[in-house]
Amino acid sequence: MSDLDELVGEEGQKHLRSLHGAHVTQLSRAVWGVLQRRGYDALVLHSGMPALRSSFDDNYWPLRCTPHYQHWLPLAEPGCALIVEPGKRARLLRTLNASYWEALPAPESAHFWESFDVEEVRSLKDRLPRGRVAFVGEDLRDAGTAETNPKALLAELDQLRVHKTPYEVECLAVANRRAAAGHEQVRQLFAQADRPELELHLAFLGATRQDDVETPYKNIVALGKHAATLHHVAYDKRGHGAQSLLLDAGASFAGYCSDITRTWVKGGGAAAGAFGELVSAVERLQQELCGEARLGRPYEELHDDSHRKVAAALRSVGISKLPADELVANGTTRAFFPHGLGHSLGLQCHDVGCALVKPRVENPWLRNTTTITEGQCFTIEPGIYFIDALLAPLRARADIDWKLVDSLAQMGGIRIEDDLVIGPGVPRNLTRECLPQGGGAAVQAAFSALPPSAS
Repeated sequence: MSDLDELVGEEGQKHLRSLHGAHVTQLSRAVWGVLQRRGYDALVLHSGMPALRSSFDDNYWPLRCTPHYQHWLPLAEPGCALIVEPGKRARLLRTLNASYWEALPAPESAHFWESFDVEEVRSLKDRLPRGRVAFVGEDLRDAGTAETNPKALLAELDQLRVHKTPYEVECLAVANRRAAAGHEQVRQLFAQADRPELELHLAFLGATRQDDVETPYKNIVALGKHAATLHHVAYDKRGHGAQSLLLDAGASFAGYCSDITRTWVKGGGAAAGAFGELVSAVERLQQELCGEARLGRPYEELHDDSHRKVAAALRSVGISKLPADELVANGTTRAFFPHGLGHSLGLQCHDVGCALVKPRVENPWLRNTTTITEGQCFTIEPGIYFIDALLAPLRARADIDWKLVDSLAQMGGIRIEDDLVIGPGVPRNLTRECLPQGGGAAVQAAFSALPPSAS
């Protein structure tokens, strides 16, 4: 049985093929309209080429496909081009691979081939369309006389990625199911014994059956105080008896990302007990926020609400006795919760199209400023952290229980993150479909028992 069989099943693969055909039909019509409005005869989407790791040697990074190309198909081969011309079936040009140094990776799934006319060519330049052509990609050697990466056109293409088709939602759901296997494996290992961050990172990769370069981003595996570094990736190679673990790790399927964070605590003692209460508080407020992500609501308003909920959580464990509104107004919550509530998710972990309007000055790191509309996919990821540099300006405050703060600081911090798709009613939580519980030590589904997608 293949990994794909375990994730989607035979019927699921047939369903993917059908969904992809409908996705390409819808995308074709939308892009034809963009090209006609902008006066282009054709669009060339280049897959990309591996980039040099350094100009001082001949070592290359693995290919990261151009997302505009990947919006159409998940073929991660260098030097390919998708040709889109209004009124015509899209053409996929594959350059013949003559390298004997590395073999091209086989596509994980074959569900996309029937949507295109496929040609194998020795040179892209000889097969590019005539007329006014737009070329989108990082490697411009094959662009010829085409206009390269025109900004106005790219902006319109980015907007086509904001609202996900049923095919894209299915890919996002499969990516969540794949990541769930890694989260459950790491949770169990953390509960069983003292293990270093590097070992937990490798266990996640093994459980999700992905190489490091295939993940949407470098896994954040943070034991103890390391969780106070929001993007901790400098893994310890030896265990040190930490009682807390923050795991922010995702997986990919057909180019689409999942982005999931969980925080766990184990062992006894007053600090672990208080930290466990705080994890439970963040879990509750995170689920409240997920339920409040409804059509027509500005995402920044949801972010503002998250600060009021974080203030209540700080009060609930005794970190401060000030009223919640005052903790928000005087900047306390921003010292404990410095990042944005979430971001758009899709072909890129921090996907495009949802941050055209700048956030208010007090929300500099908010990556989603849209009004919530049907078909959007984004994360909800509130957190509470004990970051020395942000807490230092508050040290003169008598309303804060610094003895409690210092005892909790050894645990680093908390973040709970789910991936949502917005529909006409209650948002679909892709993460809770396969990881029903958030923080804490609740037993979650094992890989072999993952449910089928509900899409």
